[in-house]
Amino acid sequence: MLTFFRLLLLALIMIPAGALRAQKNIIRQHLIWEGVFIKLEVNDKWYWQNEIQERHFVNPMAHHQFLFRSHLHRYIANTGWDASVGMSLFLQNPNDPEAPVKLTVPELRPHIEVAYSQKLTKLTFDHRFRTEARFFHNTNHTRTELEDGFGFGNFRFRYRLQATIPLWRVFTDHDLRLKLSDELHVNMGKKILTNIFDQNRIYVALNYELTPNVNVEAGYLNWFQQTADGQFYNRDILNLTGLYRIRMGKNK
Repeated sequence: MLTFFRLLLLALIMIPAGALRAQKNIIRQHLIWEGVFIKLEVNDKWYWQNEIQERHFVNPMAHHQFLFRSHLHRYIANTGWDASVGMSLFLQNPNDPEAPVKLTVPELRPHIEVAYSQKLTKLTFDHRFRTEARFFHNTNHTRTELEDGFGFGNFRFRYRLQATIPLWRVFTDHDLRLKLSDELHVNMGKKILTNIFDQNRIYVALNYELTPNVNVEAGYLNWFQQTADGQFYNRDILNLTGLYRIRMGKNK
């Protein structure tokens, strides 16, 4: 198992590096992501998480994406694994913040995932494997107007390795934690010709526990992405998130 995880981590490092060497055109962009995550713990086996996030460009200020994601999780007792199924709604604007036509295109994205948590003394490693299908709202050939219905785009496979490191306790017993993660996205499908490598995300953040059920997080995300036309985006992102946990019944 550990050897398999090491190979995946090596892929995270080498695939984006190879794509970077092969590229000819990189566009640098700066964004801010602002989000709220709400985790409803039904009992010690089930929880339901909902996420809302606004993503926008900086200089010039322009909307990029809005998303709502909902997923139901089931803990697999005494294994460190959990499994989930969910659905996302994305409202996608052009990747160019100065595009003359700013058509918002909806995308539906059902997914399934499994996650594994490894605790090594105070350090925690989380492995997340997610498979998602992407359905895009139909547009006319110039992408200036929406048309009826959705069309299937492709499947995408994602693997994220994340380490959570407790730093110290600030103001009585509230924890300050460091998060480090790397996530690889790989495209699969008949329409994928050039960009099997879709993107890589490197994330560094500080997470602070305001209360046992409320955390706030601020971090930097580097989002390196290849598009179907051979173009690359290298995005610097400030990520600001509030995380809320609600416990029900005996789990309260």
